[in-house]
Amino acid sequence: MSSESHSTSTADRVRRLLEVDRTTLPPDGGPRYNRLIFAASPYLLQHAENPVDWYPWGDEAFERARAEDKPLLVSIGYATCHWCHVMEHESFEDREVAEAINRNCVAVKVDREERPDIDDQYMLAARMMTGSGGWPLNVIMTPDRRPFFAATYLPRHSRRGLPGIMELLDTVGRVWRDQRGKVTESCSAIAAALAQAGVPEPGELPGHELLADAAAQIASLFDADFGGFGGAPKFPMPVYLSFLLRVHARSGEPLPLAMAEATLKAIRSGGVYDQLGFGLHRYAVDREWLVPHFEKMLYDQALVALAATEAYQATGDDRYRRMAAEILTYVQRDLAAPDGGFFSAEDADTEAVEGTYYLWTPQELTAVLGEHEGVMAARLFGVTPGGNFEGRNILSLPEPPEAFAERSGIVPELLAADLERWRLRLLGARQRRERPFRDEKIITAWNGLAVAALARGYAATGETAWRAAAERALAFISTRLVSPAGRLLRSHHRDEATIPGFLEDYACLVWGLIELHQATLEQSHLDEAVRLTGEMLRLFGDGEGGLYDTGSDGERLPVRMRSGQDNVTPAGASVAALNLLRLGRIADDDDLKAAGEALLRSCMGSVQEQPLGYLFLLTALDAAHGPWLEAGIAGGTPAERTAMLRTLGRRYLPGLAIREAPGDGALTVHICAAGACRPPVSSVAELEALLDGLGE
Repeated sequence: MSSESHSTSTADRVRRLLEVDRTTLPPDGGPRYNRLIFAASPYLLQHAENPVDWYPWGDEAFERARAEDKPLLVSIGYATCHWCHVMEHESFEDREVAEAINRNCVAVKVDREERPDIDDQYMLAARMMTGSGGWPLNVIMTPDRRPFFAATYLPRHSRRGLPGIMELLDTVGRVWRDQRGKVTESCSAIAAALAQAGVPEPGELPGHELLADAAAQIASLFDADFGGFGGAPKFPMPVYLSFLLRVHARSGEPLPLAMAEATLKAIRSGGVYDQLGFGLHRYAVDREWLVPHFEKMLYDQALVALAATEAYQATGDDRYRRMAAEILTYVQRDLAAPDGGFFSAEDADTEAVEGTYYLWTPQELTAVLGEHEGVMAARLFGVTPGGNFEGRNILSLPEPPEAFAERSGIVPELLAADLERWRLRLLGARQRRERPFRDEKIITAWNGLAVAALARGYAATGETAWRAAAERALAFISTRLVSPAGRLLRSHHRDEATIPGFLEDYACLVWGLIELHQATLEQSHLDEAVRLTGEMLRLFGDGEGGLYDTGSDGERLPVRMRSGQDNVTPAGASVAALNLLRLGRIADDDDLKAAGEALLRSCMGSVQEQPLGYLFLLTALDAAHGPWLEAGIAGGTPAERTAMLRTLGRRYLPGLAIREAPGDGALTVHICAAGACRPPVSSVAELEALLDGLGE
C-alpha cells in the first residue's frame, strides 16, 4: 500500500479512489489498498491507501479479533476534521506505526457522521475515562465491543504530556497479554457506567421557573465584551440563541434578547464568519471570534440561519434577515448537490495546511482591487502587513461599516456599495485558488435542518428560491434516502445509501416538513410529517414514553442509548418532542400531543439537574406550557393565501400553529389565542391589526 503525497489535494485523492475499479480487487484491497477502498464514506476512503490493515466497522473485524485474541483499535473521525488529517499524516501513513498497529490490534475506521450511534457511545466512554473528548477519537476495545482505553489525537511519539501511539501500542500489547484480568475489570466498570449514563432520568413537567433558571445560567456565561458564551474556544451555540429568543417572547425581559442580538452581531463581524463567501466556520479558537477553526459544517449553517431568521422575526431588524440570507446563499452556492439536497461539510485544510484558502495579505488585496481601493479594503477588513494568523490575515470587520464610514468621512451608502463590489471581486479571485475538500455525503438529519432553515426563511421573507431549494432537498431524500422497504436511511454518497436512519434523522426531517407546511400549507408535507412520526414512534419507542437513539432494527452496541442531551446539534429526542407537540396542534391529534408530553417526562429528571445540556428540550417544554396561537386559513386565491402566510411568517410567534380551515369561497383567517377565538378577518391589514392587539 502506498502513502499519498501531502501536496495532493484531498479532493483529488478521494476522486481518484472513487474511480478505482473495485470489481478487480480482492476483499482485503490487495497490495495497494486496504479494505476501506470498498467504503462509500469519503473519510474512510481517505485512509484506503494507508499501510494500516484497516477494516470498516462490522462483524468481520470483531471475528478476526476474537480468532487472533487481539484488542481492536477503533479510530473515529470525519472527512473534514483537521486533527484527523494530522494524525493520518503523522501515524497512519507511516509504515513503522502501521506495523505496530497491525501487530498488536485489529484496526477499524469509523465515520462519525455515518455512524453517530458508535461515536456517541464511545465518546461518552472516553469522557468517563479521560474527562474530555474530541476527534479523532481512538478507542481500544475488546472483541465484544467493550472499551478499556480512549484518547483523542495521538502523536507518533509521546511529547508535551501527550501519549504517543507507538508507546501506547506497546503498553496495550503488554497489558492485553499479561494483565487480562485488569482489562476485564475495567471493561465491566465502564460498561456499567455507560448503561447508567445512557438513559436519562424521568420526572414530572416543571413550570416556567425552569426556563427562567436556564436563562439565568446562560446569562452567567455571557461574554458582555465580545458576545457569545464562555471563553475560548467559542462556539456559535445557535440552540442558546433560539432559546433566549423564546424566553424573551414569553417573559418580555430585555436581557435574553440583548444576549442573542449581541452574539449574532459579533459572529457576523468576526473572522469566524466568512466575510467574502459567507457562512460560518466551525468555531473560534479565541474569545474575540477572530481566529476560526476553518471547517464549515452544514448543520452550523442551518441552525445559525434559523436563529438569525428568528431574530429578524422578533425585532424587525433587517441586518438579521441579511445574515440569514448570506448564510443560505453560501449553502445554496457551495453545498448544494446537483440532484437536490446538500453536502455535509467543507474542510479546514488546503494542501495539508489549515485555513490557507481564506487568508490574505495587503499586497493580495491591492493586486485584485488596485492600490487605493486595496488600502481602503485592508483598513475595513483589519488586514495588516504583520497579519493576524501565521503572517497572513483572516478577514473580519473590526468596526461596523457604518462607523468606519463615519470615521473615514465616507457616505455610508457609498461604502456599502464599495464593500459589495470588493467582496465580489475578492471572492472571484479566491475561487481561483485550490479549494478545500468538500465532503459530499448527504446526511438526512442535517438536510432536515437545512430544509427547516430554508422554509423558515421563506415564511419570513417570501424568498421563493429558498422554498424551491427546500422542496428539492425533500424530493432527493424521498427518492434516494429511503430503502426499498420504506426505511429512512442515514446518508448518501455516490449512489450508495445503506445505513438505517437514526432518531435524529427522523426528527430533523419531520422538523423541516413541519416548517415547510407552515410556510406553504401544502397538505403533502403535513401528511409526510405525520407518517414519519408514526414510524419514528414505532422504531425508536422504549414502551414507556421515551425514544432510543437507534431503531429497533439497528445494530446492537453494548448500550442502546437514549440520550436527549444536546450536542453540536439538538438531540433527536428534543426535536421529536417539539415536533409531536406542534403536530398535535396542527393536525388536531391528541395522541401526538400526549406522546410529546410523555417524551418530555421521560427526560425531565435529568433536565432539572443540568438544564443547559437540554435547552432544546426546554424549548419543547415551553411549547407544552403554551400559549398556542392557532390560525385557520380558508378560501381565497393562492396569492391571497400566500399574503396571509407571509404576514404570519414575518412575526416571531413561537406558539403558532397554522391550519387549513374548511371553505372554498372568499378568504378568511380565523385566529384563536388564550382560549378564545376572534372574529375572522379577510385582509392583511385586518390580520396585522388583530396580531398587534394580541401583543398588548
